[in-house]
Amino acid sequence: MLRPPSPKTPPYIARIERIECDAANRVKMWCRWYYRPEESMEGRRQFHGVKELFLSDHYDGCYPEAVESLCSVHSLKEYAYLSAVEEEDFFCRFEYNASTGVFAPERVAVYCKCEMPYNPDNLMVQCEDCKDWFHPECVNLPSHGVESMREFICPDCS
Repeated sequence: MLRPPSPKTPPYIARIERIECDAANRVKMWCRWYYRPEESMEGRRQFHGVKELFLSDHYDGCYPEAVESLCSVHSLKEYAYLSAVEEEDFFCRFEYNASTGVFAPERVAVYCKCEMPYNPDNLMVQCEDCKDWFHPECVNLPSHGVESMREFICPDCS
């Protein structure tokens, strides 16, 4: 994580691609930047997780004194299986072309009756019969009791 110019701005997140010395013999890092959803052309969407980042095609050089701390950027699958999400944990499922606003992959799997991509911040339940995933509120389940349910059968299968 790199120090932003303003204390009101969240830290910048970058992947260090290489380290070299500049013409003045100072250590310089070449970074590939991650963007937050609200920094993309489309902005934050409902299915974006709070800790979601997009790996961009934007590269820059910066100096080590700008580094504030280390963080981990996981795949979505790795992130979903973390036993505890720490402040320095983030996830990435898209690459982002900063000049065109195009994402790769262009499409992701959707779930539930609402047909939204998976968001690890939102609770989902799996139907024991069809194996589809649903948000409790989309199938009229109270979210407070879902974690203690022994099994769930969706409305289409019951």
